[in-house]
Amino acid sequence: MGQRGRKKGAIGEESRTLLLKIAADEFAHQGYYETKVSTIVSRAGLTQPAFYLYFQSKEVILQELVERFRTKLFDLTHKSRLAPGTEIETIHQRIAVGITTVFRFLQEEPNLTRIGFIVAPEAEEIKKQLVALIKENLISEQKDGFFHDHLDMDIVAESIVGVIERLTFTKLLNGLKDPESLANDIVRLLLYGMLVD
Repeated sequence: MGQRGRKKGAIGEESRTLLLKIAADEFAHQGYYETKVSTIVSRAGLTQPAFYLYFQSKEVILQELVERFRTKLFDLTHKSRLAPGTEIETIHQRIAVGITTVFRFLQEEPNLTRIGFIVAPEAEEIKKQLVALIKENLISEQKDGFFHDHLDMDIVAESIVGVIERLTFTKLLNGLKDPESLANDIVRLLLYGMLVD
């Protein structure tokens, strides 16, 4: 491929990336139905035919954004599972690091976060799948002896997803708390409870 072909390809990729970024902002703040392709291309300084070179429809660009959110969130969740043989003394820190990593992603991608948790038609399904992944991690960790046998890990997983989702919108994205302090607050609550010893 000649220099001209590479340059054209790079410009095309820049345009596609710009359209994704603007679409994410529009979907996150306007919702799906109020977001218009004409607004996206206008903000990008492109034409509607240029939009359709990269995406067949508004639905297609939304689905790509949803998949980016889902893939990254699920990957981080999978990686947060405690390895068998993890030292008990490091459990608090290891769990906090995993939750911090999730919160950092949510903070760095506020538009994707709004899309994945609220705007996407499959937002509830994404949360159900996240619960299932966390439950799978917790059951494995329970079998490895990290957590009490009597705990219903479905309830624990639902609670974790609810806490993460709620605190993302009430504390994290508005800058009231940072990822590390939120993660530590959650871990202290879940591992040590609220009662004074």
